[in-house]
Amino acid sequence: MENKIKIYLNKAGESWVADRFRDEWYQNSKFKTKFLRNSDIVWIISPWTWQKLDTSLLKTKKVVCTIHHLDIDKFNDKELKQFYSRDKFVDVYHVPSESTQNQLINYTEKKIYTIPFWIDQEKYFSINDKNSIKKKYGIPEKSFVVGSFQRDTEGSDLKSPKLSKGPDKLVEYFTLYKSREEKLFILLSGYRRQFIINELKKINVQYKYIERPSIKVLNELYNSLDLYIVGSRVEGGPQSIMECALIKVPIISTDVGIASQILNKSSIFDEKILDAKPDINHAYKMAKEFTLPNGIKKFEKMFEEIHEN
Repeated sequence: MENKIKIYLNKAGESWVADRFRDEWYQNSKFKTKFLRNSDIVWIISPWTWQKLDTSLLKTKKVVCTIHHLDIDKFNDKELKQFYSRDKFVDVYHVPSESTQNQLINYTEKKIYTIPFWIDQEKYFSINDKNSIKKKYGIPEKSFVVGSFQRDTEGSDLKSPKLSKGPDKLVEYFTLYKSREEKLFILLSGYRRQFIINELKKINVQYKYIERPSIKVLNELYNSLDLYIVGSRVEGGPQSIMECALIKVPIISTDVGIASQILNKSSIFDEKILDAKPDINHAYKMAKEFTLPNGIKKFEKMFEEIHEN
């Protein structure tokens, strides 16, 4: 039965994490086809590009759509109309987090599967020699390095904060840590970080920005950190939670996305960020459940159920 299930995944085509998930699925799963016409199931893993698919073929397939997150503040009439236009073709939904599920149930009565995305332990792992990594990337050896690798700036003008990602709050947190850590150093990665960079200059905090690192470099950057902060207001993941957890990077987060599924309660904060305590052992234990091949198998089981029903 299982070898007969052919799943087609659509493309995001913008070097986003969904493209990486798509590539890893085709590399690691038996349930796959590169041809929409030949598929049994179409997985719309990138819902914002669904209109590039042949809708006449979608009508003949079982369709699973991943909703990564819903930014309710931006979910206006236009967004709602687009949601229901796509919903006509969708049989089942997948979400990576319980928080997204709690949002999505307000808009559909269709079945929703909640499964965090997998993580490849060959790409994300601990490296013991932190000082060598700091030296390699020009990070002061004695510094307290705080990381943030998620975009924070709107693409429309490259200066306005992307409020769903909480960059304004992140600057507040950096200011608090500056008063506690004399040698605070901020390590930024990812694209569209203009807002944070401008604010760091204002508060006179040292930083380094590596815009689009390879996965190998990204893993090294994680291993240079003393702390990673997720300060978002809305998230589907973020995958950085899973990555930090597996690498054993101390991480604290607002209660967004998969945070409550991976992190200890003590590591999740609202306003009192300085009270949050990383728990690397708890986070590592939870993240290990989603390493390969087990993380992929959770999805394959979902697709088997969908295929049979």
